[in-house]
Amino acid sequence: MKWLTLSLSLALRALVNPAVALDLLTVAWRFRRRDWYARVPFLPVPAREYVAWRMYTAFGDPHAVPTVHDVIRYARWARRGA
Repeated sequence: MKWLTLSLSLALRALVNPAVALDLLTVAWRFRRRDWYARVPFLPVPAREYVAWRMYTAFGDPHAVPTVHDVIRYARWARRGA
């Protein structure tokens, strides 16, 4: 699964389930790059290096793309448990 496919699948899940949307938005906000408002494209997206590191620590491969289930499960855990 590619990142674009993952993003679209997560967006669809968020539209269907508002609780999942809140979980995903909370995690997305936590992952944003520092000073995102001062860099083009002025979007609160994470740095590529950070995402690669997170994928390496979670899956052992910096180029891994998580499944929809993995992302939702992590988002629920991060919002409720952390």
